[in-house]
Amino acid sequence: MAIKIHNTMSGKKEDFIPLEPGKVKMYVCGPTVYDLLHVGNFRGPVFFNLVRNWLEKSDYEVNYVYNYTDVDDKILNRAAEEGVSSKEISEKYIQEFEKDFKTLGLRPHTHNPKVTEHMANIIRFIEELEQKELAYKAEDGVYFDVKKFKDYGKLSNKNIEDLQAGYRIEQDLNKKSSVDFALWKFAKPGEDAAWDSPWGKGRPGWHIECSTMSRAILGDSIDIHGGGLDLVFPHHENEIAQSEGCSGSQYVKYWMHNNMLNFGDQKMSKSLGNIKSMHDFNNEYDAEIYKFLILSAHYRSVLDFTETQINRTIHSLAKFYSALALAKDIMSKGMDLTPVPDSFQAALEHAEAGIQEALNDDFNTPEVMARFYEVLKVFNQACRKPGKPTSQMGAIAESFLAWMKTQGELMSLFQQEPEEYLLSLDNRILQQKGLQRKDIDVLVEQRLRARADKNFEQADQIRDQLKEMGIQVQDTTEGTTWEVDKSL
Repeated sequence: MAIKIHNTMSGKKEDFIPLEPGKVKMYVCGPTVYDLLHVGNFRGPVFFNLVRNWLEKSDYEVNYVYNYTDVDDKILNRAAEEGVSSKEISEKYIQEFEKDFKTLGLRPHTHNPKVTEHMANIIRFIEELEQKELAYKAEDGVYFDVKKFKDYGKLSNKNIEDLQAGYRIEQDLNKKSSVDFALWKFAKPGEDAAWDSPWGKGRPGWHIECSTMSRAILGDSIDIHGGGLDLVFPHHENEIAQSEGCSGSQYVKYWMHNNMLNFGDQKMSKSLGNIKSMHDFNNEYDAEIYKFLILSAHYRSVLDFTETQINRTIHSLAKFYSALALAKDIMSKGMDLTPVPDSFQAALEHAEAGIQEALNDDFNTPEVMARFYEVLKVFNQACRKPGKPTSQMGAIAESFLAWMKTQGELMSLFQQEPEEYLLSLDNRILQQKGLQRKDIDVLVEQRLRARADKNFEQADQIRDQLKEMGIQVQDTTEGTTWEVDKSL
């Protein structure tokens, strides 16, 4: 089955056919590094990590570029506020981003170019646009002449006349038209980020940076360009104008855009004070919770990032890691294994086929999650039984562990050490319930003494008390254990 991708340009799903057989050139817009990145900024890295993984699983060689914008007004403003250089600000927050990225357990990109590394390429790019009469010099910089690019607005479905009518501010006398955008900005007094150019000392505009880095590394035409939905206009629209105006070739074959995060039906914004950095989220929760939550929703849908959703995610992850811990415990018994039952093997194959179909259908991750739940249910039915584990259960456990690791790796999920991670999740749930592990241990010990004294009425009362607290007690031939109820 061919991979289908929803192309923002056409507004529909299209069969994925790369420009060069067997190879994929992919560029995803990275962060402007002037502050800690928030949880919304990382939806793209998590999702496009999956895209790259699945393309490679589908036998494509992927060249994945994810850039750093280390020249920008926001960086200059932050540097002025802190009394340091713009380079110090950008380097500091690149390091912070990379710490968060590493914590998420995502695979490194093929290339992470910085704007400052491509200044000569940017200047040459603008010179070519100037030679093609698509760029002109004004009092404060060099601009792209939008009216000379006849296809402007084809990605965002906007037209120049409506855009001009929408400007409520006075016409900038430096520009021929209000819709023209900056390619090169002349340096202002006090700015420390400036480079010599044929037009004067200054720095590039935002849009030319991505066009240049993509061209320098991947060439004039690429297969996939990704980013947040908020970048469609003006950033990606302007990239198209620059790149296609310069090369005369199609810039991007497939445009992919992930949607935004909402916080209780509100968009994340500084004015509302609801921005949470990835650094803070990882300290308060952890990266596995974030990835599971992000991938539980389709990338083109708005995702409600609320405490309720986070708690549901914790309980869902706890169910999976409880099963993984059980499987590992069964495997530790060192028994001789029988062949995996045909029924369980069939369930794994059915789920794997479903995952493949879902990922080929525009990366339908909610459907992928449904297949994981199917396998979880079948495993629990086969292995959550009283008494000593059988050799058949051992075979199922071994197969389950291997399948979860392999399939989960595509999404960078389910790779944690099961017992340790389950303990951390259970502790989070206990904290939500206002319970402490030591108090539960006391009750479980009291119940054991009651059973030893044959006071079964008291033992049952304590079991009921624990059940009301959300604690499940298991009596086995090897002793009594307890775990947190994973249902909400």
